[in-house]
Amino acid sequence: MADMMSILASSYKAAGLNVPSKTPYVAVDPDLYEGSWTGKYPDGKTFAIKVSQVDGFRAQVQYSSGSTNKYQQVLIKDNSFRIGDTKFALQGNGRALVKNVVTDPATGSTYLDQAIAARSK
Repeated sequence: MADMMSILASSYKAAGLNVPSKTPYVAVDPDLYEGSWTGKYPDGKTFAIKVSQVDGFRAQVQYSSGSTNKYQQVLIKDNSFRIGDTKFALQGNGRALVKNVVTDPATGSTYLDQAIAARSK
């Protein structure tokens, strides 16, 4: 029973670390986001993110890396958005930080891939 309580306690502590943003959604400049973004993760895998149809704080995004291909409408808030397990954070004009949660199919463990993406319109 003590192990169960320690697991629950650590989960509550971990959940408290992710403080949701209280800023409202606001329209973004489409010129900062639209285009093709490419980069390479530390393990050598490449990725591409295509952002289009930015309207207000909404955009259409396609993410592809290896055999993974995701396409969805996203909401942009605090200069970032999520597509599946991937987070895109704009760092400046033509530069973004991309974080991708990867699950190892053999062990079930997860790790975080991070890379810088550069934009080419």
